[in-house]
Amino acid sequence: MGDSDHSSDPSVRLEELIDESVKVKRRAYCPYSKFPVGAAVLGCDGRIYTGCNVECAVYPLTMCAERNAITKAVSEGCKKFTAIVITSDLKNSIITPCGACRQIIAEFGMDAEVYMTKSDRSYTKLTLRELLPLGFGPDSLQEEKIIVNGAPIPTIQQ
Repeated sequence: MGDSDHSSDPSVRLEELIDESVKVKRRAYCPYSKFPVGAAVLGCDGRIYTGCNVECAVYPLTMCAERNAITKAVSEGCKKFTAIVITSDLKNSIITPCGACRQIIAEFGMDAEVYMTKSDRSYTKLTLRELLPLGFGPDSLQEEKIIVNGAPIPTIQQ
């Protein structure tokens, strides 16, 4: 991973992020879908964390590249990100994060820049907030709750 420039500014390191996501995409384990995906997350610490999709015969257990990269970053102590780049082999369309990946990215910041690429390295950049409008995240759990008789409404036990 390129540690020559420790900037956490994605615009400065975009080509490096794309390079890293393309490189890790080649390591994808996707015998069922034949749809390799790579991701590179730029941490606020300036490090790049990569991940590729890893499929499983039990399809719901498949790990997307984006979640793989974020999990790797968290396991190495990074919990704040400025950007994520996603690559695939789609020729005519950008690759977009699935709903589960959008939700995981939201856990670490709705303002993260998401660069969704085509195979020719062109890209569309949106913030996660734009990709997941009205998203539910950590701040949602901090919102004021309804109080009845001086206490939060009790949950129903089944």
